Formats: sequence, structure tokens, C-alpha cells
Amino acid sequence: MAPLQPKPVSASRTTLAQLMQPQHANNLGTVHGGVIMKLVDEVGAIACVRHAGHRVVTVAIDQMMFQQPIRIGYLVILTAEVSYVGRTSMEAEVRVVAENPLTGEQVHTNTAYVVYVAVDEHGKPVPVPPLLLETDAQRRRFEQARARQAFRLQQREQARQAYAADQEAAP
Repeated sequence: MAPLQPKPVSASRTTLAQLMQPQHANNLGTVHGGVIMKLVDEVGAIACVRHAGHRVVTVAIDQMMFQQPIRIGYLVILTAEVSYVGRTSMEAEVRVVAENPLTGEQVHTNTAYVVYVAVDEHGKPVPVPPLLLETDAQRRRFEQARARQAFRLQQREQARQAYAADQEAAP
């Protein structure tokens, strides 16, 4: 099998915009975090599908800290791009901005990092193309993402060991 051709970050860049309606919010008029998390997962997945050329499944979502509330009537604009690739996994960086459509004022509410694995039609992991880094900023984000991935793998191993110990201790 021939090696996969690298793809530039820009090939994965995806933007999703949605107007926040009353059904998206709580009784204080602010959007539920779960609504934003769902949109983050969707746009991140689309970016990774565009990079991989395969279906993807969500593997991990790093913590999400909401810096600003999002109100009913605001436009939520999510921009995602692949920031790191492994053999079968990819990290998407998703930037979330809330815009008051009446004034055009925008505020960055959060950035999320979501990990996906490319899968074939049987749900088995498949290799993904390398990421072509074209700018210093992309190279810097890639190195930051590599460190996040190493931390995730360390956490996963610790969780696996804790689970195994719990299974041994169970009656």
C-alpha cells in the first residue's frame, strides 16, 4: 500500500454557524453547555472526516471551560481544523465565538480539543494522512497537540491500570 499523501491544515478547516434559540437555553437565557459541546463535536468530526477521507468516531474531548455565556439570539460560530495526527487518530482544535447579530460584536467563548479515530465501514481504525504544516503557528499548535496527546495516553494507561486493579479486588 502506497504511503498516504500529506494534507494541509487548511484542507480540514470547517466553519459552522447556528443561531441560538430558546430551546437551546436554560431559564436564565443562556445556552446550555451541552448544546455547545454537541456542536463542537460535530464540527470537529467534519474537519477530521475531511482530512482522513473516512468516517470518524469521537475518542476524547479535553476539558471545556466556558469563558463567556452565550445568550439566546446570538449566533454561535465554530471553526475547526485538524491540529495533530497520529497513525489513525486526529485532534481537532475547535474555536467557539458568540456573535451578537444586531451589532456584529464577537466574543471568544472557548476553545476545545477533540480527538477522533478514522474508521472503515466495519468500524476498524484506518491510517490517516500526515498533516502538512505550512506555518510556524501550525507547527507550534502541532507540538502543543503532541504534548496533549502524550498526556491523554498517560491518563488512559493510568485509568486502565486502576480498572484492572478494581477488577482484581472485586469479589
